[in-house]
Amino acid sequence: MRTVAEVAGWLEGFAPSRLAEAWDNVGLLWGDPGAEVDRVMTCLTVTAESADEAIREGAGLIVSHHPILFRETKRIRADLPGTGFLWRLARAGVAIASPHTAFDGAADGINVGLCRRLGLVDAVPIRPAAAPAAFKVVVFTPEADRDAVLAAAFAAGAGRIGDYSECSFAIPGRGTFFGGESTDPAVGAKGRRETVAELRVEMVCPGGQLAAVLAAVRGAHSYEEPAIDVYPTESAPTALGSGRIGRLEEARSLGEFARTASRVLGVAVQVAGDLDTPVERVAVSCGAGDDFLGDAARMGAQVLLTGEARFHRALEARAMGVGLIVAGHHATERPGVEDLAGRIALAFPDLIVWPSRDESDPLVLLHDGPPT
Repeated sequence: MRTVAEVAGWLEGFAPSRLAEAWDNVGLLWGDPGAEVDRVMTCLTVTAESADEAIREGAGLIVSHHPILFRETKRIRADLPGTGFLWRLARAGVAIASPHTAFDGAADGINVGLCRRLGLVDAVPIRPAAAPAAFKVVVFTPEADRDAVLAAAFAAGAGRIGDYSECSFAIPGRGTFFGGESTDPAVGAKGRRETVAELRVEMVCPGGQLAAVLAAVRGAHSYEEPAIDVYPTESAPTALGSGRIGRLEEARSLGEFARTASRVLGVAVQVAGDLDTPVERVAVSCGAGDDFLGDAARMGAQVLLTGEARFHRALEARAMGVGLIVAGHHATERPGVEDLAGRIALAFPDLIVWPSRDESDPLVLLHDGPPT
């Protein structure tokens, strides 16, 4: 058996909450972190239908793309249609976690999955996530102190590069100092210049651990005033961020690409723009993503595919000469929910994991008139 906290912790690593928009509400939102679970259901939204499915099938945790209680809720009652299913989930002890916009911007998130399905290559974020602050810590230490200093720094959080830990570099050299009357040097004597053999030891350090690492290094060092330098570092671009822009391996017309999107996503799509215009650079933004139009255009996108778009945004796209394909909120995000179930199942082979079978798109497209 696994705990809710274990699965939620994996989800945080897969779709870090720092990627979420400031207005969003992500993470473990509901339930007991210590509760044991053996069945997990993913869904796009917690509704009466998906909630009842989770209860019926014995899920201990729902991973819902959209968060619950997103807006202020003043009462949760069993007899109200908007909250009755929450009451039932609480009574059944079902926990709920949501990655939402953190999943949109993850390295293998919803938008990356859309790119894969649409045949896009070389996709990069439209709005790259800011890398966490990081520093290079350099400490000058005698050989005898090296192991103690490194052990203390590593324990405090320094020296991690990707999946590698305890990373450092050291080169030998010679240092000098002149101790004043109030000093008590660990090496040599005060009142004269001393020259000592030392190592320049350096390691990377996350910004959040900098204070702890510096304190640990000073505590492990034999010198009264150890020489420590701290340098801010620039991070290389990452695969994290909102939206994606990539390219088709072969250019095709806007109309042809729109028909491909319709077939891949299994829905009718709306298109703004000249259907005969050739497109190669394609931007995607799942859900309500029409506000990515300007950024996508500045990056050279010839078409933006999204789930929802306002009328005036479509006019704006047409005026800019950028194609716009609107495929529906559900259609652009539901595939990610299915992908997420697969990822959780791979991470936890002992769990039974499935995407909701009962949820559906609340909007149905009907057409009973002359062709348009």
